[in-house]
Amino acid sequence: MLDFPVPVIAYLLNFMIEQRSLAYLLVNKDGYLSAWGGKLSVYGLTNLQEGKKVGQQVFFLEGLLPLDDFPLFLPCIKTEYSICADVHIFSSQEGDWVLLLDATWDEIHVGMIQQQVNSSRLL
Repeated sequence: MLDFPVPVIAYLLNFMIEQRSLAYLLVNKDGYLSAWGGKLSVYGLTNLQEGKKVGQQVFFLEGLLPLDDFPLFLPCIKTEYSICADVHIFSSQEGDWVLLLDATWDEIHVGMIQQQVNSSRLL
């Protein structure tokens, strides 16, 4: 069980929802979308349809599902809408959960570091 005080968990949940634009998809083991929610529009995911193959609706998930029993973390994935997201995929009895967290700040930060490294190499 979680060993954290309720205020800490509440803060983290609020932070993820507001600052990291938490969104989720639930995909059954046959690859069909069964539920979704959160800030999906931030990632350009609109007009999702229940009972339709998820790979036809969320192209970057094509070939990743169904997931074996091991969770998968894909950092800084650029979606087809050019939004950078950390993608967490894990299994449950209901199906495979796909969590999206905005990684724009991480992308900018890494880009700045790469630019500094490239500049120092030129000197």
